Amino acid sequence: MRNVKMIIQYDGTRYNGWQKQNQKGSTVTTIQGKIENVLSKMTGEEVDVIGCGRTDSGVHVENYVANFFTDCKLTLDEMEKYLEEYLPKDIVVKELKIAKDRFHARYNVKGKTYVYRIDNNKYNNVFNRDFTNHIPIELNIEQMKKAAEYLIGTHDFKSFTSLKAKNNKSTLRTINYINIIKNNGLIEIEVNGNSFLLNMVRIIAGTLIEVGEGKLMAEDVETILMGKNREKAGHKAPAKGLILKELQY
Repeated sequence: MRNVKMIIQYDGTRYNGWQKQNQKGSTVTTIQGKIENVLSKMTGEEVDVIGCGRTDSGVHVENYVANFFTDCKLTLDEMEKYLEEYLPKDIVVKELKIAKDRFHARYNVKGKTYVYRIDNNKYNNVFNRDFTNHIPIELNIEQMKKAAEYLIGTHDFKSFTSLKAKNNKSTLRTINYINIIKNNGLIEIEVNGNSFLLNMVRIIAGTLIEVGEGKLMAEDVETILMGKNREKAGHKAPAKGLILKELQY
Protein backbone atom coordinates (compact mmCIF):
# COMPACT_ATOMS: atom_id res chain seq x y z
CA MET A 1 0.00 0.00 0.00
CA ARG A 2 1.49 3.34 -1.09
CA ASN A 3 0.58 6.79 0.18
CA VAL A 4 0.63 9.07 -2.86
CA LYS A 5 0.85 12.84 -2.41
CA MET A 6 -0.70 15.03 -5.11
CA ILE A 7 -0.13 18.69 -6.02
CA ILE A 8 -3.20 19.92 -7.89
CA GLN A 9 -4.07 23.09 -9.77
CA TYR A 10 -7.68 23.85 -10.62
CA ASP A 11 -10.01 26.47 -12.00
CA GLY A 12 -12.96 26.38 -9.61
CA THR A 13 -15.40 28.23 -11.88
CA ARG A 14 -17.50 25.18 -12.79
CA TYR A 15 -17.32 23.40 -9.45
CA ASN A 16 -19.06 23.36 -6.08
CA GLY A 17 -15.74 23.57 -4.27
CA TRP A 18 -13.37 20.77 -3.32
CA GLN A 19 -15.43 18.52 -1.08
CA LYS A 20 -17.60 15.80 -2.62
CA GLN A 21 -21.30 15.82 -1.86
CA ASN A 22 -22.40 12.18 -2.18
CA GLN A 23 -22.47 12.48 -5.96
CA LYS A 24 -21.43 9.81 -8.43
CA GLY A 25 -20.78 9.51 -12.14
CA SER A 26 -21.46 12.36 -14.53
CA THR A 27 -23.32 14.39 -11.90
CA VAL A 28 -20.17 15.02 -9.87
CA THR A 29 -19.51 18.77 -9.66
CA THR A 30 -16.73 18.86 -7.06
CA ILE A 31 -12.99 18.63 -7.52
CA GLN A 32 -12.64 15.77 -5.05
CA GLY A 33 -15.43 13.84 -6.75
CA LYS A 34 -13.91 14.23 -10.21
CA ILE A 35 -10.47 13.12 -9.06
CA GLU A 36 -11.76 10.17 -7.06
CA ASN A 37 -13.78 8.93 -10.04
CA VAL A 38 -10.73 8.95 -12.30
CA LEU A 39 -8.43 7.40 -9.68
CA SER A 40 -10.95 4.64 -8.95
CA LYS A 41 -11.14 3.74 -12.65
CA MET A 42 -7.36 3.86 -12.95
CA THR A 43 -6.65 1.65 -9.93
CA GLY A 44 -9.73 -0.58 -9.90
CA GLU A 45 -10.08 0.36 -6.23
CA GLU A 46 -12.49 2.51 -4.24
CA VAL A 47 -10.16 5.48 -3.76
CA ASP A 48 -10.71 8.12 -1.08
CA VAL A 49 -8.74 11.30 -1.66
CA ILE A 50 -7.75 13.27 1.45
CA GLY A 51 -7.66 17.01 0.75
CA CYS A 52 -5.85 19.78 2.61
CA GLY A 53 -9.15 21.55 3.27
CA ARG A 54 -12.40 22.77 1.78
CA THR A 55 -12.69 25.50 -0.81
CA ASP A 56 -15.85 27.45 -1.65
CA SER A 57 -17.70 27.12 -4.93
CA GLY A 58 -15.88 29.15 -7.57
CA VAL A 59 -12.59 29.46 -5.68
CA HIS A 60 -9.39 28.60 -7.57
CA VAL A 61 -6.25 26.80 -6.37
CA GLU A 62 -2.66 27.02 -7.57
CA ASN A 63 -1.11 24.32 -5.37
CA TYR A 64 -3.70 22.16 -3.65
CA VAL A 65 -2.26 19.25 -1.64
CA ALA A 66 -4.03 15.90 -1.35
CA ASN A 67 -3.10 12.27 -0.77
CA PHE A 68 -4.54 8.81 -1.32
CA PHE A 69 -3.60 5.21 -0.53
CA THR A 70 -3.42 2.59 -3.26
CA ASP A 71 -2.13 -0.88 -4.11
CA CYS A 72 -2.02 0.07 -7.79
CA LYS A 73 1.16 -1.17 -9.52
CA LEU A 74 1.37 1.69 -12.03
CA THR A 75 4.40 3.95 -11.78
CA LEU A 76 3.93 7.58 -10.80
CA ASP A 77 4.69 8.64 -14.39
CA GLU A 78 1.99 6.28 -15.68
CA MET A 79 -0.46 7.64 -13.12
CA GLU A 80 0.32 11.23 -14.12
CA LYS A 81 -0.29 10.45 -17.80
CA TYR A 82 -3.59 8.71 -17.01
CA LEU A 83 -4.79 11.65 -14.91
CA GLU A 84 -3.77 14.13 -17.59
CA GLU A 85 -5.77 12.20 -20.17
CA TYR A 86 -8.95 11.60 -18.21
CA LEU A 87 -9.36 14.57 -15.87
CA PRO A 88 -11.20 17.67 -17.13
CA LYS A 89 -8.84 20.28 -18.55
CA ASP A 90 -9.59 22.68 -15.71
CA ILE A 91 -8.10 20.22 -13.18
CA VAL A 92 -4.37 19.47 -13.47
CA VAL A 93 -2.28 17.18 -11.29
CA LYS A 94 1.06 18.97 -11.30
CA GLU A 95 3.00 16.37 -9.32
CA LEU A 96 2.74 12.95 -7.72
CA LYS A 97 5.21 11.62 -5.17
CA ILE A 98 5.35 8.85 -2.59
CA ALA A 99 4.78 10.22 0.91
CA LYS A 100 5.42 8.70 4.30
CA ASP A 101 2.61 6.43 5.51
CA ARG A 102 1.67 8.91 8.24
CA PHE A 103 1.44 11.92 5.92
CA HIS A 104 -2.04 13.46 6.00
CA ALA A 105 -2.81 16.34 3.62
CA ARG A 106 -5.18 18.02 6.05
CA TYR A 107 -3.84 17.30 9.53
CA ASN A 108 -0.21 18.10 8.70
CA VAL A 109 -0.87 21.60 7.32
CA LYS A 110 0.98 24.31 9.28
CA GLY A 111 -0.02 27.31 7.20
CA LYS A 112 -1.85 28.54 4.10
CA THR A 113 -1.39 31.47 1.75
CA TYR A 114 -4.37 32.91 -0.11
CA VAL A 115 -4.40 35.66 -2.73
CA TYR A 116 -7.49 37.75 -3.46
CA ARG A 117 -7.31 39.49 -6.84
CA ILE A 118 -9.14 42.66 -7.83
CA ASP A 119 -9.28 44.16 -11.31
CA ASN A 120 -9.29 47.84 -10.40
CA ASN A 121 -9.36 49.15 -13.96
CA LYS A 122 -12.29 51.08 -15.38
CA TYR A 123 -13.23 48.28 -17.77
CA ASN A 124 -13.42 44.61 -16.91
CA ASN A 125 -10.65 42.58 -18.57
CA VAL A 126 -12.45 39.78 -20.40
CA PHE A 127 -9.42 37.50 -20.10
CA ASN A 128 -9.36 37.84 -16.30
CA ARG A 129 -13.08 37.97 -15.58
CA ASP A 130 -13.25 34.45 -14.08
CA PHE A 131 -10.23 35.06 -11.85
CA THR A 132 -10.65 38.61 -10.54
CA ASN A 133 -13.29 40.72 -8.84
CA HIS A 134 -13.83 43.79 -11.03
CA ILE A 135 -14.17 47.06 -9.10
CA PRO A 136 -14.06 50.13 -11.42
CA ILE A 137 -13.82 52.67 -8.57
CA GLU A 138 -10.18 53.38 -7.69
CA LEU A 139 -9.41 51.90 -4.29
CA ASN A 140 -7.26 53.63 -1.68
CA ILE A 141 -4.43 51.13 -1.28
CA GLU A 142 -2.71 52.97 1.57
CA GLN A 143 -5.85 52.94 3.70
CA MET A 144 -6.35 49.24 2.92
CA LYS A 145 -2.80 48.51 4.07
CA LYS A 146 -3.37 50.48 7.25
CA ALA A 147 -6.58 48.57 7.94
CA ALA A 148 -4.89 45.23 7.31
CA GLU A 149 -2.35 45.88 10.06
CA TYR A 150 -5.08 45.50 12.69
CA LEU A 151 -5.64 41.90 11.57
CA ILE A 152 -2.03 40.73 11.94
CA GLY A 153 -1.39 38.41 14.87
CA THR A 154 -3.53 36.05 16.90
CA HIS A 155 -7.12 37.24 17.35
CA ASP A 156 -10.68 36.05 17.68
CA PHE A 157 -11.94 36.35 14.09
CA LYS A 158 -15.60 35.78 14.91
CA SER A 159 -16.51 38.93 12.95
CA PHE A 160 -14.82 37.51 9.86
CA THR A 161 -16.53 34.16 9.42
CA SER A 162 -19.86 32.82 8.20
CA LEU A 163 -19.88 30.20 10.97
CA LYS A 164 -23.17 30.26 12.86
CA ALA A 165 -23.10 31.64 16.38
CA LYS A 166 -24.29 28.32 17.80
CA ASN A 167 -21.23 26.59 16.36
CA ASN A 168 -18.84 25.83 19.22
CA LYS A 169 -15.74 25.80 17.02
CA SER A 170 -12.95 28.10 18.19
CA THR A 171 -12.66 31.27 16.13
CA LEU A 172 -9.15 32.06 17.36
CA ARG A 173 -6.74 32.22 14.43
CA THR A 174 -3.29 33.65 13.63
CA ILE A 175 -2.55 35.79 10.58
CA ASN A 176 1.18 36.09 9.92
CA TYR A 177 1.03 38.76 7.23
CA ILE A 178 -1.20 40.56 4.74
CA ASN A 179 0.51 42.05 1.69
CA ILE A 180 -1.43 44.37 -0.61
CA ILE A 181 0.15 45.14 -3.99
CA LYS A 182 -1.18 47.07 -7.00
CA ASN A 183 0.36 46.64 -10.44
CA ASN A 184 -1.19 47.88 -13.71
CA GLY A 185 -4.61 48.09 -12.11
CA LEU A 186 -4.46 44.59 -10.62
CA ILE A 187 -4.65 44.52 -6.82
CA GLU A 188 -3.52 41.42 -4.95
CA ILE A 189 -4.33 40.91 -1.27
CA GLU A 190 -2.06 38.11 -0.03
CA VAL A 191 -3.01 36.61 3.33
CA ASN A 192 -0.92 34.04 5.20
CA GLY A 193 -2.09 32.32 8.37
CA ASN A 194 -2.03 29.09 10.34
CA SER A 195 -5.59 28.21 9.28
CA PHE A 196 -8.77 29.96 8.25
CA LEU A 197 -12.44 29.94 9.22
CA LEU A 198 -15.35 29.52 6.83
CA ASN A 199 -15.29 32.42 4.31
CA MET A 200 -12.69 34.23 6.45
CA VAL A 201 -10.41 35.41 3.64
CA ARG A 202 -13.35 36.54 1.47
CA ILE A 203 -14.81 38.56 4.36
CA ILE A 204 -11.40 40.09 5.13
CA ALA A 205 -11.09 41.01 1.43
CA GLY A 206 -14.62 42.45 1.35
CA THR A 207 -13.92 44.52 4.46
CA LEU A 208 -10.64 45.86 3.07
CA ILE A 209 -12.40 46.70 -0.21
CA GLU A 210 -14.94 48.78 1.72
CA VAL A 211 -12.05 50.60 3.38
CA GLY A 212 -10.56 51.22 -0.06
CA GLU A 213 -13.90 52.57 -1.26
CA GLY A 214 -14.16 54.91 1.71
CA LYS A 215 -17.22 53.16 3.16
CA LEU A 216 -15.18 52.23 6.25
CA MET A 217 -12.26 53.91 7.97
CA ALA A 218 -9.09 51.92 8.48
CA GLU A 219 -9.54 52.26 12.25
CA ASP A 220 -13.01 50.69 11.98
CA VAL A 221 -11.37 47.32 11.31
CA GLU A 222 -10.00 47.20 14.85
CA THR A 223 -13.49 47.93 16.21
CA ILE A 224 -14.98 45.25 13.96
CA LEU A 225 -12.39 42.71 15.09
CA MET A 226 -12.96 43.44 18.78
CA GLY A 227 -16.74 43.43 18.35
CA LYS A 228 -16.87 39.71 17.38
CA ASN A 229 -20.00 40.32 15.33
CA ARG A 230 -20.22 39.23 11.67
CA GLU A 231 -22.80 41.91 10.91
CA LYS A 232 -20.27 44.66 11.64
CA ALA A 233 -17.71 43.47 9.06
CA GLY A 234 -17.80 44.12 5.34
CA HIS A 235 -19.38 42.01 2.61
CA LYS A 236 -18.14 38.60 1.55
CA ALA A 237 -16.13 39.26 -1.61
CA PRO A 238 -17.02 37.13 -4.68
CA ALA A 239 -15.38 33.69 -4.76
CA LYS A 240 -13.91 34.05 -8.25
CA GLY A 241 -11.25 36.51 -7.02
CA LEU A 242 -9.83 34.05 -4.49
CA ILE A 243 -6.93 31.68 -5.12
CA LEU A 244 -5.36 29.28 -2.62
CA LYS A 245 -1.75 29.89 -3.57
CA GLU A 246 0.26 27.49 -1.45
CA LEU A 247 0.45 25.50 1.75
CA GLN A 248 3.13 25.06 4.35
CA TYR A 249 3.85 21.70 5.99
